[in-house]
Amino acid sequence: MAGAAGRFRGRPLGRFTLSLPVGDLSNLHLKEEKIKPDANGAVVKTNANTEKTDEEEKEDRAAQSLLNKLIRSNLVDNTNQVEVLQRDPNSPLYSVKSFEELRLPQNLIAQSQSGTGKTAAFVLAMLSQVEPTNRYPQCLCLSPTYELALQTGKVIEQMGKFYPELKLAYAVRGNKLERGHKIGEQIVIGTPGTVLDWCSKLKFIDPKKIKVFVLDEADVMIATQGHQDQSIRIQRMLPRNCQMLLFSATFEDSVWKFAQKVVPDPNIIKLKREEETLDTIKQYYVLCTNRDEKFQALCNLYGAITIAQAMIFCHTRKTASWLAAELSKEGHQVALLSGEMVVEQRAAVIERFREGKEKVLVTTNVCARGIDVEQVSVVINFDLPVDKDGNPDNETYLHRIGRTGRFGKRGLAVNMVDSKHSMNILNRIQEHFNKNIERLDTDDLDEIEKIAN
Repeated sequence: MAGAAGRFRGRPLGRFTLSLPVGDLSNLHLKEEKIKPDANGAVVKTNANTEKTDEEEKEDRAAQSLLNKLIRSNLVDNTNQVEVLQRDPNSPLYSVKSFEELRLPQNLIAQSQSGTGKTAAFVLAMLSQVEPTNRYPQCLCLSPTYELALQTGKVIEQMGKFYPELKLAYAVRGNKLERGHKIGEQIVIGTPGTVLDWCSKLKFIDPKKIKVFVLDEADVMIATQGHQDQSIRIQRMLPRNCQMLLFSATFEDSVWKFAQKVVPDPNIIKLKREEETLDTIKQYYVLCTNRDEKFQALCNLYGAITIAQAMIFCHTRKTASWLAAELSKEGHQVALLSGEMVVEQRAAVIERFREGKEKVLVTTNVCARGIDVEQVSVVINFDLPVDKDGNPDNETYLHRIGRTGRFGKRGLAVNMVDSKHSMNILNRIQEHFNKNIERLDTDDLDEIEKIAN
């Protein structure tokens, strides 16, 4: 952010004129609200009849991305190695350690997790290219959804507040403009379908005058019907000297192929694949015969060791709701997180857990990724993670237990095994990671105390 401060220092404070009324986040809903949290955002009663698992639902990548933006107001530490692939061996990109240090003079494809400064990087690129005296769009930013566009718009507004002449327009469905209207705002942020209409059919934007084209959340974009083709069509309207910047949190083959179509001759910055290292996490399993025994083992664990905060993963909403209610009866401060909550409710629950207002977070896989809470000392797999075919889901297991053992601290993971099938799942997980998971007798208090030391 030092670059932003240096460039804009001394300019008078100004405000943006938004072409679309912007309400607070409480008015945004990605899906129909089905539940109501209590006044404290803690335990939420869900429909006890639903057995649908998060794994069986279509993954809502846009909601997950928005959740990460809402709960990550600060940059996160990242121990992963950055890999730089580029055309020019003399480029200063070789020494760059964060997105904030980029000056982005060339085309770029960049991948990193949420909270590492991707948005700040491309906003700086746009602000550095804008000529505020020119009253026409010069920078174009595509986002997969209105909600994600709004979040990016807030960053642009915050970082460009010393540019009183600068204005921002939202090209999103519902922002109706009269035919023949010409956009006077210098930066346009919007969703692919509406931006395509504004550039081609309605002629609100002259694409030949765009200097910087940003495609954000590329992994979410290609998971949305039609967005990939629309984005490519927009890119083909832009001038050859337009700077193209593409950002993504993940870098699967499909994202990479899409990126190559959109960004010609790019510099590439991406994270090396995260090592599947579990060295800082002690892993155990507990043999049980049914759900009630698993709950009793959980209570014994809590009675024997000091737990700062714990995350407990369940396979179904029904189990998660039941477990949260039982733990609450035992006097624990419990929060419940599941996929039927709208994204703003999830963010509120996670924030309360991060602040320590609840000590136990019971959740389905909706919460397995991307939540960094320093105080989490124990992760419990009340149900082992399996895919839709009943096979072990090793990646989800890694993300689940990776919620502990973070920030250089040691962590504890306890797996509940209640059948021959789940024992087989555990054995296959051990084989995959080449890590021995030891048996723990939760009826033996001395043994439990040893694992805590």
